[in-house]
Amino acid sequence: MNTTNAIALYTLLHKEIVRFFRIWTQTLLPAPISMVLYFVIFGNLIGSRIGEVDGYRYIEYIAPGLIMMAVINNAFSNVVASFFAAKFQRNIEEMFVAPMSSWVILMGYVLGGITRSCLVGFLVTLVAMFFTSLHVYHMGVIFLVVFGTAVLFSLCGLINAIFSKRFDDINIIPTFVLTPLTYLGGIFYSIHMLPIFWQKISYLNPILYVINAFRYGMLGTSDVPVTLSLAFILGCDVILYGVAWHLLSKGIGLKA
Repeated sequence: MNTTNAIALYTLLHKEIVRFFRIWTQTLLPAPISMVLYFVIFGNLIGSRIGEVDGYRYIEYIAPGLIMMAVINNAFSNVVASFFAAKFQRNIEEMFVAPMSSWVILMGYVLGGITRSCLVGFLVTLVAMFFTSLHVYHMGVIFLVVFGTAVLFSLCGLINAIFSKRFDDINIIPTFVLTPLTYLGGIFYSIHMLPIFWQKISYLNPILYVINAFRYGMLGTSDVPVTLSLAFILGCDVILYGVAWHLLSKGIGLKA
């Protein structure tokens, strides 16, 4: 990396971090507050009636999934909102005429998404500690899953922003795709509790692999082999990085 690209990457990342800290009440605070409600309603009230899942108290079982839900949502929303705003205000054109490589623009926004999602994930983890005792079964898996997932959904947010034409468009994927897949990704239940047909359908849900890999890192239990989940996350990262880089380098969806 030459000096010009290094300075550009640092500047873009710094701008992204300052942006979401400036509006922290909208970017950092909502997730921990929402998670308090999840832990109270699903963990304490409903969980006491459900009992144990895979040998763990229900509130312990859902805690990893709730943490990853915060990581997923914040990685996606940070990048899609920030990049589309730059595109809508035509700031993105200034980046393309500046001596910045396409991969620098890509990584600047992705690193911003990673930073916010990991910070929010940490805050949600602190909240979870007030409701249940958290376990660390495999720290290496936890790190790989959180980082890989933040990269994955930051890239998804970037691609969504590239193809969006209006502000309403950036809400279509989170509302009609991301949220349903997240709730059906095994956060609140084990897929072994489902009929055989719906178990097989669940394996088509990509978020299932993310949730279960993180749950393995914390509890040591998973509905999916952890090596398969990690390979899936890494493979998606590589593919989506290639797609995003191609779109940026060709100016697809960005040129008037």
